[in-house]
Amino acid sequence: MAVDQVSDGFRRPGTASTGRRYGTVTAAVAGLVAVVTGLLLAGLPAGAAPPDGAEYVKYYTVTSSYQGAPETLGGISQRFLGTTDRSVEIFSLNVGRTQLNGDKLSDPKILRPGWQLVLPWDAVGTGVQYGLLPQKNSKPAPSGLAPAPAAPGQSTPTRAPTNTQAPRTGNPAVVPSAAPKPTYKSGQCAAATTSNSPSNWAALRLAPDQAWAHSRGKGQLVAIVDSGADGSLAQLAGRVALGADIVSGSGRGNTDCLGSGTGMAGIIVAKPTQGSSLSGIAPDATVMPVRIVTTKAEARASDQAAGIEVATSAGATVIALGSYVNTSDAAVAKAVATAVSRNIVVVFGAPTTATPAGPDMVAGGGGVLRVGGVGVGGQSAASYRPSMVDVVAPGLNVTTLGVTGTGVLASNGTPYAVAFVAAEVALVRAAYPGLDAAQVTHRVKVTADKMSDAVPDKRYGYGTINPAAAVTRELAEEHHAVAPTARRSVDDGPTSGNRTMALIIVSVVGLVAAGLLAFRVRRLVHPDQDGPADGSAGEAPDRGDAGGGGAPPGGAAPSAGKAAVGAGGRHRPDHAGSTKTSPLPRQSPPAAVRE
Repeated sequence: MAVDQVSDGFRRPGTASTGRRYGTVTAAVAGLVAVVTGLLLAGLPAGAAPPDGAEYVKYYTVTSSYQGAPETLGGISQRFLGTTDRSVEIFSLNVGRTQLNGDKLSDPKILRPGWQLVLPWDAVGTGVQYGLLPQKNSKPAPSGLAPAPAAPGQSTPTRAPTNTQAPRTGNPAVVPSAAPKPTYKSGQCAAATTSNSPSNWAALRLAPDQAWAHSRGKGQLVAIVDSGADGSLAQLAGRVALGADIVSGSGRGNTDCLGSGTGMAGIIVAKPTQGSSLSGIAPDATVMPVRIVTTKAEARASDQAAGIEVATSAGATVIALGSYVNTSDAAVAKAVATAVSRNIVVVFGAPTTATPAGPDMVAGGGGVLRVGGVGVGGQSAASYRPSMVDVVAPGLNVTTLGVTGTGVLASNGTPYAVAFVAAEVALVRAAYPGLDAAQVTHRVKVTADKMSDAVPDKRYGYGTINPAAAVTRELAEEHHAVAPTARRSVDDGPTSGNRTMALIIVSVVGLVAAGLLAFRVRRLVHPDQDGPADGSAGEAPDRGDAGGGGAPPGGAAPSAGKAAVGAGGRHRPDHAGSTKTSPLPRQSPPAAVRE
């Protein structure tokens, strides 16, 4: 490196060498920043946000033929979902929706070229597109829409639909921007069944507020397969998704006539309003109502299984089955098994003595919870089969929300106990995102308050659920699971994780680059202060006059300091009581310091 000699004895680097060194360091830092910036941008979502009311969906444009044969829902389902059984989901997502040519899908056997079919979220294959569906001014939907097709081997009833709700376009798990309008005439819906005046014993017993400091269920999608949920209620505003209507084919499930689904939704996500203090167990979760009944309390077997399948495809993390689902049905058992295999917890009422104990009955085990309802004194809400109850929760004289303006009321039944347990599962899944479905159900069981010496008990199972214990108690068997995460954001996901990681990388690289730059600048300004390359020269101990150390034998050190200064060297104090001498240009040292 070129060195300029000046009269004061300092060595200064030449201008050309300094520019080269500084340029190299600057280029290296700029390169690192560019790389990290690229990583950061790669982790962020691209493109502008969709306009209000529009949603990104997966869809497929129907062609005139595929492999020489006309397009069918079964064929599309087989190609993109791996089975023809899920054609009912495609039908449910598209029935009644106005196509660009003005037509509507009403018959599952008739598809027109150019129609764009919304597909389930897990559809993959050539031809599947992702984005905003082309929009066109749609005509009002007719008052009667064709019912969903039956599952293979089942006949399709000719019963006329009763719901005239406008067709839905988009994801059933999305919360609408506006509450739906009531769709039933006065006197059309069944009257609510109530018991005594509403009681808050369930809230006092479960004390969910003690769990809210650790989890409020944020980011969890709880599907309720029942009668729907009245999304127009103020207590449920912003917490009820569009859902799905399996029976009428309108596509929306956020309306309710029978009321049981709304009562379950209130237990899970209700928020206090003027005149109502009811608060859900998991107030930051989202409920996705899946309607399998409308005005009559009877569900077709094919609709029961299809409701579970739709909830599974929509991305639910918890599925709560109401009383209209027969867990002894083979198709239902298969749908439950599929949901559990996809890491979804399924909660349903424990079988009663009136339920046939057939070979197809949904069995207990990891990923499922069989729930019994109890009253304030421990009395059972139904006659459950012995040893078929996993946990119990309030199911008698429970405060719930009513439909059609009935307000808050007291209700009885196992479905309300199911809702309490499903809400606790949402709390656990939000607090412990690393646990799988089997681990979640295990945690719910072992943290329950036992109701007898025997655990599990033949009547009460593991006991009454305990939300606070479920999200705070440490379990030795979960030592390999991730630590609990409180208040997890609803939009946490791959994009958010990439952004966080990129910001961390930027910070670390920035610190390293700053340190490297400072070191290089120091070397450029004082290239002779780092000592010999072999590291043989270390820092001399304090030998100054101050500090009481005295001079070394012979007094050489003080003479050396004075001689160095006199010869043009710079006398630089490193710290109090210590002196050092900057090295000189190569020349014979003064006699005073020559050994």
